[in-house]
Amino acid sequence: MGYKNLQEFIRLLEKEGELKRITEPASPYLEITEITDRVCKKGGPALLFTNVVGHDMPVLMNAFGSYRRMCLALQVSNFEEIGKDILTFLEAEAPDTLIKKLKMIPKLKRLADMFPKMVSKAPCQEMVIEDNIDLRRLPALHCWPKDGGRFITLPLVFTKHPETGVRNCGMYRIQVFDATTTGMHWHTHKGGAQHYRIAEKRGERLEVAVAIGADPATTYSATAPLPEDIDEMVFSGFLRSEPVELVQCLTVDQQVPAEAQIIIEGYVEPGERRVEGPFGDHTGYYSLADKYPVFHVTCITHRKEAVYPATIVGRPPMEDCYMAKATERIFLPLIKKQLPEIVDMNLPLEGVFHNLAFISIDKRYPGHARKVMHALWGMGQMMFTKIIVIFDREVDVQDLSQVLWRIGNNVDPRRDTVITDGPVDALDHASPLPHYGGKMGIDATRKWPEEGFERDWPEVIEMDEAVRKKIDALWGKLDL
Repeated sequence: MGYKNLQEFIRLLEKEGELKRITEPASPYLEITEITDRVCKKGGPALLFTNVVGHDMPVLMNAFGSYRRMCLALQVSNFEEIGKDILTFLEAEAPDTLIKKLKMIPKLKRLADMFPKMVSKAPCQEMVIEDNIDLRRLPALHCWPKDGGRFITLPLVFTKHPETGVRNCGMYRIQVFDATTTGMHWHTHKGGAQHYRIAEKRGERLEVAVAIGADPATTYSATAPLPEDIDEMVFSGFLRSEPVELVQCLTVDQQVPAEAQIIIEGYVEPGERRVEGPFGDHTGYYSLADKYPVFHVTCITHRKEAVYPATIVGRPPMEDCYMAKATERIFLPLIKKQLPEIVDMNLPLEGVFHNLAFISIDKRYPGHARKVMHALWGMGQMMFTKIIVIFDREVDVQDLSQVLWRIGNNVDPRRDTVITDGPVDALDHASPLPHYGGKMGIDATRKWPEEGFERDWPEVIEMDEAVRKKIDALWGKLDL
């Protein structure tokens, strides 16, 4: 069963020695970032700042900032468990015998538990602020010196498709402009942005609700690269093995996690824009200031003893790297379901998710590597990947030393490099145009005669197996 709320997860982290309480005064202006950044870079614990200058609410940082804490958040021993679990649902056979029907009962129960459950009362609405709203009372962070202001960095932004009513929940940074307005930084490729475009064409305001501090699985689900119109709350229910409890908002027609810490309700008007940013982003560079929609707040509700969770991004490794690596492992089985020739995938931390992908394949025919490159560029958020390198199946793409060795030896730049154009991430500052730029594919596989390679391909140097075993047995005596 999933964590009931963030407080339950905090207690577990503390019990497991994965959380440190910081009682010294720390300001949300730069200081919390500097402390957290140092801890992130050395693989340190989650941090609970209990003495935040100018605020009563404690601030939780780095809660997902290690492989172990991400596994604790999703309640698995490794991320691959979730991917395999997803496949069991996708590959379920028709129950044509009594035994198969009996075996389907647990799956049907699990399926029923995935869907959200509405409740009439919720901890997130224990305190209601409709008059004298002031977002500045929240301990939102000013993370880096040249940031445009204070940002809410771990929000779950809820919108509905204006025509179908289908819910979307995404994670988009929110710059606090003043007491009642913020920026709404949804990139053009995201679900929330699509909902806004449709509402704008209809001349309608889009109602929005922002949840801060849901349970860990629900927070993670807002970042997951789900197919369009797949409800993130259903996916969270799948991860939790129990429904996400939702409550109706008080001033907008949105439903939000009942156990969240803070809810911000409001709307975005059609046609209204304001300069948002700069912001020190996960690329390690400041994303540039630009015009984005404006979010008007109509109500704030929160728990009586709320905790404010936040994250910082910047030059990796950072907390978001571990969330991204969880996504890589969870969704790899689904990618392999569509491209069964793929053996493994590594989106290295230094590639900040969308700049670099190393893929090993079971090469079966001439041009196979190029087929995989183009197929990946056509799949969901893989479309943003600037550089894809394809290796043979025996290459361990998790080993960067081996990867670089193979690239250096196996690639002829003129023959093995593919340059094409397509969508790029909104944070890509190298592309000549926003959202559109070049991509490179590199075929680092062994080349075949059918691919025009007529020379002999040399063998990799390997020691004789018998000699290796003999020296293994002798190794302890050598005192080396």
